[in-house]
This record gives sequence, structure tokens and C-alpha cells, in this order.
Amino acid sequence: MKKKLSLILALLLVLALLAACGKSKETVKIRIAASPTPHAEILAIAKEELAKEGYELEILEYDDYVQPNLVVDSGEVDANYFQHTPYLTSFNADNGTKVVSVGLIHYEPFGIYAGKTASLDAVADGAEIIIPNDGSNETRALLLLQQEGLIKLAEGIDASSNATIYDIAENPKNLKITEMDAAQLARSLQDVDLAVINGNYALAAGLNASTNALAVEDASGDAAQTYANLLGVKAGHEKDPGIQALVKALQSDAVRDFINKTYNGAVVPIF
Repeated sequence: MKKKLSLILALLLVLALLAACGKSKETVKIRIAASPTPHAEILAIAKEELAKEGYELEILEYDDYVQPNLVVDSGEVDANYFQHTPYLTSFNADNGTKVVSVGLIHYEPFGIYAGKTASLDAVADGAEIIIPNDGSNETRALLLLQQEGLIKLAEGIDASSNATIYDIAENPKNLKITEMDAAQLARSLQDVDLAVINGNYALAAGLNASTNALAVEDASGDAAQTYANLLGVKAGHEKDPGIQALVKALQSDAVRDFINKTYNGAVVPIF
């Protein structure tokens, strides 16, 4: 009787093991908020890499710079990909959110683009220039205008500052510098003399910093690291297996090759 019972138990154990082996690995979904261009496009390549590891990436596109951090902080989505460190630091401080970086992916050079005025040499007295109105990107735009000698900022303003037009110390051409929502800059370009446009919105408008801009940030300085676009998650989730898999996929050879072949210098991988 004991032998029979042992055989039955052994058989049941074997059947259970066979059933477990026969089950396919359950796919885990990762939800990520991203700007349409180039972030969602890059994520489409990472999605293919993640699928090999048993993860399904759901890409949610946002046209603004506010909601992607709010939905990560609330737990509605797992991660976001659209911003650089100075913007994230400023956003957390202003909104009480706790979003952190888990990896740097790419850099988009800021550019000055021609509207009614065709060159920087032709900028007239009183010309209008539009720039982003959010703290870190406004600082970045003002630093680029200073780089090109159009203005001079107050002493001590650098990439870590939260500068505004009120930090302009010298404006020899009496330029009218107008702050505007970043998403509206490219759409308003034809109405002004010049615009300083974020890389993703420039790309979405068919503009490329390496070929269309009158001037770009000096990438040999600290701009590439300071303004590198990052993968953001809610604090405490940095070591989640899915997040680590996403970092690996975004920093893969497949993503690097895609960026280099697709954006012609307007997007630069930094991993």
C-alpha cells in the first residue's frame, strides 16, 4: 500500500512538473509616457528588444511636458522618456513629485532657427525672438543666445540656473525676447525673426538642428551630459526588473544604430 501511494505521489509530482514546464512565460506589460518625436520612435525599437525578454511595452504619447511626470508619480504609468535632468529637478521642486532618472539615453542639440530673419548677422535692432517658457529650457535658450553674442546674462548664470529674461544683463540690439510654450515655438516661427526650439519639437516640425539651425549648442561643452534625455520612474522603482530591462533595451546597439541612421545628428546617443 505504501509503495502504491509513493508511486501515485511520484506520478502526480511528475505531471505537475510537466504542466509547469509546458506553460509559456507570462508577458509582463510596461507602460511608458513619451513625446511623439523622437522618443516614441526610439521606444518602438526598444519595444522589439523588450519582447525578446518577455516584456510588452505600451507607449503612450503626450504633446506636453507636464502630464508625463504626473502620470508616473501617480503610478498610472511605469516610466517616462521625454526630459532632461534640469527640467526634472525643477519639476519635482515645483510640483512635489518624486520622479527620478534611471539612465541617460540621448541628447538633442538646441538650435536657433530662422523665421523672418535669415541669418544671425542680419538680426536688426528690436527683432523678436521666441524661446521656451519653462525654467530649465528657458535657461538653455538664453545661454544659446549668449553663446552667439546676441545677449549677455547676469554673472553666475549657467546650465544649473533657472534663468528668465529678467536675468539678461546686456541686450545691445534691444531684442524683444518672448517666452512661449515649447510646443508652440515651431508653429510660430514664421511670425517672428528667430526662434530657439527644443530638439523634439523641431524634429516634429521637420527641422533638424544639424542641417537647418543657424546655431546650435556647443556639444563639446557640458551640454550633452547636462541636457541628456533620461528614462524617468517613480522613486523606489529604480530596481524593478521591468525597468532594468527597459534601460537595457534603450541602451542597446539596436537603438544606437537606429538613432544614428535616422536623425542625422539632431539626436545623439550618449550611451
